[in-house]
Amino acid sequence: MSQIALIIKALLQTEKSSSYLAEGKYLFLVNNAANKIQIKRAVQQAYKVKVKNVNTFISRGKLKRVRHQLGRTVDTKKAVVTLAAGQKISEATT
Repeated sequence: MSQIALIIKALLQTEKSSSYLAEGKYLFLVNNAANKIQIKRAVQQAYKVKVKNVNTFISRGKLKRVRHQLGRTVDTKKAVVTLAAGQKISEATT
């Protein structure tokens, strides 16, 4: 498995992420251990674009109850990647 596939899990296409497209921003689901520098390099290599900025955040897992036991869904890390002016990720490369 390549290094890029270990860092970038998916390009997320949600209602909120589609509002980011006008600003040249894309939302990615990434590995929880990945840092901003690794994410930037992986996006540049995978999609052949110039990355201007990377912002990350962790979505905490929700509490769930199954029968009479409490559990928790997994925490996920997401990255909002801003591309340089004139750059975009086409649907053909996803």
